[in-house]
Amino acid sequence: MMNKLQNLIDWFNDKEKVLVALSGGVDSALVAYAAYQKLDKFSMAVTADYKTLSQDELECAKKVCSEIGINHIIIEYSELESENFVKNDNKRCFYCRTELSTHIKQVAKQYYVNVIVDGTNFDDLKDYRPGIAAFRQNGIKSPLVETGFTKDDVRKYAKIAGLSIYDKPSNSCLASRIPWGQRVTQESLVRIELGENFVKQTAKVRQVRVRDLNGTAKIEVLPDELPLLQNEKILENIKTTLESYGFTSVIVDPEGYRPRKINVIAD
Repeated sequence: MMNKLQNLIDWFNDKEKVLVALSGGVDSALVAYAAYQKLDKFSMAVTADYKTLSQDELECAKKVCSEIGINHIIIEYSELESENFVKNDNKRCFYCRTELSTHIKQVAKQYYVNVIVDGTNFDDLKDYRPGIAAFRQNGIKSPLVETGFTKDDVRKYAKIAGLSIYDKPSNSCLASRIPWGQRVTQESLVRIELGENFVKQTAKVRQVRVRDLNGTAKIEVLPDELPLLQNEKILENIKTTLESYGFTSVIVDPEGYRPRKINVIAD
């Protein structure tokens, strides 16, 4: 076994019980794998179905926990009941992770667990991520950061570990498709999720974001996949369908997808 992966597994050496906050992405999946390798039944994973998590991500979380063999707990609540979250300012992720921490700590207390970990990796620290600060304030630890794992490291060792999602494109909650300053609504989240699923299936793209800009759907795909949206028949089908979901108009971003592209206060 590669030394770096062993270092991650050994991070759990002195832990009696651990709860992994698992999102459905490759980072937290690798952490869950490492925890289970060291602690077996004394490790658990928890995923929050908080209404801004897509069903694809939830199903992915279930699948990867099944692959690992780790006990998987799913909790449910609605972030839309929080005005701090719904108003969608530049601290939305802080409010989200603060509320999530509260729920996860309740699960930890229920199962007599005193160590909670997440999937934050070293590269994440380079970005504006207020959610990380919220987790830190609530005592949640990041084994990937402490063992120096970059995103590339995570994918490399997830593949070595045999995790099927090692090359899964990065994702984030559906609310991240709505620019700061524009309120988050159930209607918007539904049309975003439906829209992304339809674009992915119709255009056969690996990664897609459907941004909701006050009702306008702005489609972003990876730059090298933009030609897949240049077929007039496919594009017309996408526009018609997304408008049937409730979008007022549909445009394609000619620059393609780039993370955190709409982290600005909406007019």
